Amino acid sequence: MTRDEALNLVREFVKNEGLVRHMLSVEAAMRFYAEKYGEDVETWGLIGLLHDFDWEIHPTLDEHPQAGSAILRERGVDEEIIQDILSHADHLGLPRDTVRRKAIAACDEVTGLITAVALVRPSRSLYDLEASSVKKKWKDKAFAAGTDRAEMEHAAQVFGVDIWEHVGNVITAMRRIAPEFDLVGNLR
Repeated sequence: MTRDEALNLVREFVKNEGLVRHMLSVEAAMRFYAEKYGEDVETWGLIGLLHDFDWEIHPTLDEHPQAGSAILRERGVDEEIIQDILSHADHLGLPRDTVRRKAIAACDEVTGLITAVALVRPSRSLYDLEASSVKKKWKDKAFAAGTDRAEMEHAAQVFGVDIWEHVGNVITAMRRIAPEFDLVGNLR
């Protein structure tokens, strides 16, 4: 599956632009880490882009992402990529025994917190956002209360990256696509 085909699949099944932005963010983070580790950027990007494509049609943990795997198989997605996508779901208990599986788990949740922090800044931009700003908001448990900070820390640790280095890396990755989802803000 090409990146364009994957994006078309996402657009077919996802109408919520916030969810699309999340998947684009995770894709950017996965591509960043693939480059950093000398891995296949396109494959890693597909995992990030497709990981939540079925959330709107399967919005419960009883179904997501496992029910979506049948759709991916029908569309010809490689089984290894499907297994990597399935591994991001803690409730399935699949081993995160490859660097890709560790990466998708580490990149998934943190993108939402980074986006939330960027949106409350006066600039509304990723371009002037630093990990230290995320760290300040991290301590405020009422801020982005739906994000699981313990899960983020654990996933980064398993991935082998310090949480604040990881946050900085993901911010850098997301800056590459900031114009696509209006996180340039008032900075030019």
